[in-house]
Amino acid sequence: MAAQFRDYYQTLGVPKTAAADELKSAFRKLARKFHPDTAKNKKEAEEKFKEINEAYEVLGDPEKRKQYDEYGAGWQQAGGPPPGWQQAGGGARRGGGARPGGGGVEFEFGGTGFSDFFEQMFGGGRRGGGQGFGGFGGYEEPPQKGEDVEADIMVTLEEAFHGSTRQISFRRGESGKVETYTVKIPKGIREGQKIRLAGQGESGSAGKGDLFLRVKFQRHPDFEIEGADLNYDLEVPAWDAALGCTVHVPTLEGRAKMKLAPGTQSGKKLRLPGMGLPVGGGKRGDLYAVVAVTVPTALDDEDKKLWEQLAAKKR
Repeated sequence: MAAQFRDYYQTLGVPKTAAADELKSAFRKLARKFHPDTAKNKKEAEEKFKEINEAYEVLGDPEKRKQYDEYGAGWQQAGGPPPGWQQAGGGARRGGGARPGGGGVEFEFGGTGFSDFFEQMFGGGRRGGGQGFGGFGGYEEPPQKGEDVEADIMVTLEEAFHGSTRQISFRRGESGKVETYTVKIPKGIREGQKIRLAGQGESGSAGKGDLFLRVKFQRHPDFEIEGADLNYDLEVPAWDAALGCTVHVPTLEGRAKMKLAPGTQSGKKLRLPGMGLPVGGGKRGDLYAVVAVTVPTALDDEDKKLWEQLAAKKR
């Protein structure tokens, strides 16, 4: 049965013609509203936050968005993507379909943080294994280990910062049995790294392969990730940028105070050393607050008069 189609544009509340900055703004607005740390109904907010994250994971990536726009709308009519569609886009379906020249086993996952729709369109696939040489000409195929399996797992920055455990589930092929496994997410793990579950892959005559969970960081409403460093867009009113002030910057451990010097310009980076993600050996990356000077968009008569006086003085 095909996975249920998800309208990611509807999830973010944007038109299909939305530009990248419009998508980013919509995501941040919704993510802040439904972030589990601040929402009253945490369970409901957590599910909504995952949906928002998944939508931006696709639409915020030009290649994934292109694939989604080309085929996503026809998902229900076609009952799934055409053969080889994901491979052409740079990633194979997670455990889906048969491997070339062999039977293959379908793997269905739960608890990874992604919907079935995302998994079938953008998920990972099997790696390794090999086919052997068959049994012709009196040659007997040597025992082979089963194929390894790959899947994506969505990890929050908080999980990467503190470390955590996660329970995932998966079902092999047509079996009705659902297997569960508790996964340890190490403190300081990076996006793209893989968590190995030994012996949880496909079966072979020489034993089972392994299951590898490839880490994908959940998008954060405040931070952009750059290695172990975090970037935060700090919006500052024009008068505070001109006069200098004290600002409050969110971190993974609460809010921090920073001094803004008079005359600060847009693009200025304020560094909070050691407030990024762990890098090992007790060290951490940095957090950078990137200043974005804002100007008022609506002025009453008094405001306009004051700005005109300032402009006249500086001319």
